[in-house]
Amino acid sequence: MAGTSVAYKCLNCGGPLTFQPGKPTVTCEYCDTEFEVATLEKMYAKQEELAAKAQEAKEAKWKTDEAGTEWSVDEAQLMKAFTCSACGAEIVCDENTMATECVYCGNPTMLPHRFEGMLKPDLIIPFKKTKEEAVAALKQFYEGKKLLPDAFTANNRIEAIQGMYVPFWLFDSSAGGRGVYNTTSSLVFDDGDEVVTQTSHFQCVRAGEAEFEMIPVDGSTKMDDQFMESIEPFDYSELVPFSTAYLASYLADKYDVDAEASVPRANARIDNSIAAELEKTVGPQYNTCITESCDCYENEGKVQYAMVPVWILTTQFEGKPYTFMMNGQTGKFVGSLPIDKSKLHKYQLMAFALAAVLTFAILYFVL
Repeated sequence: MAGTSVAYKCLNCGGPLTFQPGKPTVTCEYCDTEFEVATLEKMYAKQEELAAKAQEAKEAKWKTDEAGTEWSVDEAQLMKAFTCSACGAEIVCDENTMATECVYCGNPTMLPHRFEGMLKPDLIIPFKKTKEEAVAALKQFYEGKKLLPDAFTANNRIEAIQGMYVPFWLFDSSAGGRGVYNTTSSLVFDDGDEVVTQTSHFQCVRAGEAEFEMIPVDGSTKMDDQFMESIEPFDYSELVPFSTAYLASYLADKYDVDAEASVPRANARIDNSIAAELEKTVGPQYNTCITESCDCYENEGKVQYAMVPVWILTTQFEGKPYTFMMNGQTGKFVGSLPIDKSKLHKYQLMAFALAAVLTFAILYFVL
């Protein structure tokens, strides 16, 4: 996040600057370098502008109270929610689902309670990928994994894949930032007596603004954030107004992180994007580039509540759970896999033996 104040520091050593009464300059207390007031005003004008914007952004707030709407009485009566007695996950489904299997731990669960206590989503991305496609993607995910235990694929319950709508908060924002980068550029030449490397040092300053639409933050602590970000992006051009009809034969996860609590993650994703784009502009003409500082700000704006489609499989192997997720719109697949330690040891021995043979061959030909 950008600071809301500006510290005037020496451009040479970074020490504090002091205005000396009666002199037309500002002096560094540490290296005694003097700067013209007009020079400093020009140098720090951008920082002052950024600080002012940061202060305005700090005083503003995301419109989190506008995300989602209340369910009608008829809609609420058609929905049910249950809490898994094994792992505590809270799942939403339609009125026709009387029993299901928890997608997080595989626990069979009856659904005795009516849906309550959740905002109605604004938008939804309907499923495009089928269960059959998810099963095929899982089998393909196994292929080529030489360290995968044979028993894992032989005994895996691949038919236990469940379609799930996951709650997301989508943040819109205009944002900006200013980065300072210490760079070097080296020139190597032969002066006739020796090879000389001449290194020049530069300080590069970059600033810019950008518009962000629908920065996604999942609203469920039960969904692994790393997995969810790994199956992104979703194509938000295919968002449609929410209807309970899309939930038919699928489950829907009930959010347990509201829009307000999701703001820090949204801000972090925006800041990381701004910082990355600013650094890209420094250019390939420099040999090294070290970030001295990068201050970002967000003009907090609209927030929408949406549901996105995910295929989920949680399976057990030797007492340990393994989770796989597939983007139900694009088919992007991620997951964690066990390692057969005996196979790992075998390949390590083979690699060691090969390295030994190559070393012996090299020594033989050298000698």
